[in-house]
Amino acid sequence: MNDTFSDHEELVRSVMALVTRDRILEALIGWINIASPTGSERTIAEWAVDHLGGAGLDNELQVIDDSQANAVGVLPGRGDGPNLLLYAPTDTFTTGESVHDVPWASSCLRSDMVPNAQVFGDYVTGLAAGNPKGHAAAIMVAIEAMAHAGVHVSGDVIAGFGAGGMPSFSIPGIGTPGRENTGHGVGASFLLERGYTPDYGVIAKPGWSVSHEEVGLVWIDIEVPGTHTYVGSRHRIPYQNAATLAATVITRIEAWLEEYAAQHEVGTMRPQGIVSSVHGGFERLAASTSASVRLRLDLRMTPEQTAPEVVREVRGQLAVISEDLGVDLKARQIATVPGSRTDQSSPVVRATVNAWESVSGTLHNPITGNSGATDANILRSKGVPTARVGMPKVTSSPDGGPVDFSLGMNIADLRDISRLVEVLVRTTINLNDSANNS
Repeated sequence: MNDTFSDHEELVRSVMALVTRDRILEALIGWINIASPTGSERTIAEWAVDHLGGAGLDNELQVIDDSQANAVGVLPGRGDGPNLLLYAPTDTFTTGESVHDVPWASSCLRSDMVPNAQVFGDYVTGLAAGNPKGHAAAIMVAIEAMAHAGVHVSGDVIAGFGAGGMPSFSIPGIGTPGRENTGHGVGASFLLERGYTPDYGVIAKPGWSVSHEEVGLVWIDIEVPGTHTYVGSRHRIPYQNAATLAATVITRIEAWLEEYAAQHEVGTMRPQGIVSSVHGGFERLAASTSASVRLRLDLRMTPEQTAPEVVREVRGQLAVISEDLGVDLKARQIATVPGSRTDQSSPVVRATVNAWESVSGTLHNPITGNSGATDANILRSKGVPTARVGMPKVTSSPDGGPVDFSLGMNIADLRDISRLVEVLVRTTINLNDSANNS
């Protein structure tokens, strides 16, 4: 790779000349139109491998099981510099199937909630059009354009598209029966363990900024006790309704979570928490109360925290609530992914920030108050210094209406994808200089 700024700029221009609207649109539609719920990403990985191979890249379908697989494309380098992984997950937050998503995500599946791309000028909607598939499309377009332009940097450039990136347990009826570990970064972990451990990583996930740290998560179940009884006997025998108690516990916990976030805010992170679900009782027996109700919590945690510490903190709050209510509330940890950080002086962070500033035309100011977790935590836990960069949230729908959470996930702006492609290309080209000057 040439060393002068002007040579770098010429190389970037030669690559970006190949990054046309049609190339971006074709890649994005391809990603959207293949369903890939957590646990069932093999079909989309097979498509991605074929696409990467068609661009002349070395490619591999990394099979995890019959239903899950990663897709990998490699642009070989000269072998005398650092290898860079450009990474995006491939699974979707919701499934696109009414049986799994309705009524929890919506009262009905809107057009943006199914794996069917629709184009409205520069906007494209469809399940996960923005997150993660717009970001996966950006990586695909970037590495394929670099291959077509003859970019030959010192280290290998690896495009990794991983299964199981969503914070999700297995989905009944989706994926390989009996597989429980289908989410929480299994694809990213498998990718690095099976031949593709790079020197540096860049993960493409939402946010028009570069981040070097992010929260992890702890999932906790709280058991609220009650008495199993019958409506006709309510006035005759001892009565303790677990559903009523659960409502009080939820209110108390939700109020405390505001304090939790403020207490643990550090750097660019403000770890949030939610009571995500309530489960209990016989749906077939409306005449009966339940002996227990389960509350499920997601608490985010910074790299300064550990899962046992968070669980103890929750139990401390539950002890106060238990005494007030005269019940015995229990909590247990059911999942965790630690938070992580890459030093801001790392070559990959510096290279990504420099690339972002070149594309945006402004000085980089990190976004603060973040509470989103990604597979960056998995990459860093495997010893890979990682930067995160992505697209801004689309703020208006094609019809000018509001953008709720789901539509924010399910809409992408082709112009934003083009900008992200350029950031990825510039990061790749400039990384060797950053590494060599560290």
